[in-house]
Amino acid sequence: MTFTELANKGILTQPVYEPGKPIEQVARELGLDPAGIVKLASNENPFGPSPKAMAAAEKALKEAHLYPDGGYYALRQKLSAKLGLGMDQFVIGDGSNEIIELLGHVFLSPGDECVMHQSSFVVYKLVTLMFGAKPVEVPLVNMRQDLESLLAAITPRTKLVFLASPANPVGATNTAEEIEKFVRALPPHVVLVFDEAYAEFLETPPDLRPLVAEGAKLICLRTFSKIYGLAAMRVGYGYAAKELIALIQRARQPFNVNGIASAAAVAALDDGEFVAKCRAANRVGLKQLGEGFEKLGLEFVPGQGNFLLVKVGDGARVFGALQERGLIVRPVKPYGLPEWVRVTVGSKEQNERFLTTLAEVI
Repeated sequence: MTFTELANKGILTQPVYEPGKPIEQVARELGLDPAGIVKLASNENPFGPSPKAMAAAEKALKEAHLYPDGGYYALRQKLSAKLGLGMDQFVIGDGSNEIIELLGHVFLSPGDECVMHQSSFVVYKLVTLMFGAKPVEVPLVNMRQDLESLLAAITPRTKLVFLASPANPVGATNTAEEIEKFVRALPPHVVLVFDEAYAEFLETPPDLRPLVAEGAKLICLRTFSKIYGLAAMRVGYGYAAKELIALIQRARQPFNVNGIASAAAVAALDDGEFVAKCRAANRVGLKQLGEGFEKLGLEFVPGQGNFLLVKVGDGARVFGALQERGLIVRPVKPYGLPEWVRVTVGSKEQNERFLTTLAEVI
């Protein structure tokens, strides 16, 4: 028998996540100088990692021969002090992606349903399918998440509902009032997964901690990959009621986050100056890109994360043409948006180069 014949049947139809192309791969494929390539595809921080995080990571490397604290006491303690929740209300993950998978282990079985918007972060759908559950995708309304439609899609078989604000790849947000109303309207058999990967880019992100305290069935996810600039280290966290966190801890592998990454994350939480600088620069970059798109007569979604979605006609063609010129953006045809590309906010110089090159390409 072949390996394929021995494999679980579900894995044969499981879609594969396609990440943004790394600089080195593009350089090899197109014969370009890696130093001249600008990557604006994966919503990474163009200003690099938190300096405090890097100093802590370098120190932690000296103890790389030791296993990390599998309970991540220091990181949970820091998060507890920062967010005003109990240490037992946090779970640490290998990026927030892992926590999404852990929720599948805890809650999903074949025949269950997960509700999400169309064109939402593809990992929601991938995890749903991995556990034999059915993804129920609700259309966007004017490129914005419609919470009434999301609520209407819930059935007795629904286990998880996924909602992000700002949403990826669209970039739009829902107001705090809309989100609170939505949470309060959820039936008791449903758990909301609220993805806050880009929350730190907002001046006043929605605060769902009071709802957690009231006993609402929800978990909030955050990451150190975006504004803190630690994407390569893969560390994120979730916070929720301690009962829910305890269930997720049962599914979590020991030492799932390496010690260098967890040390960097602890220090990053103290780097408020770096976060404020990146947030301010990101606002300027959003304005720069938005004004550039308007001058080119291109429709775009006004986003509040660190990226914008812009309508360019043939997204695949524009993506390819930009890449040939050393600029990597994200085509979003796999998200059902073939006429659009997503571009990460870069430095002022990177944004200028992108807009100039985009004008040539279109």
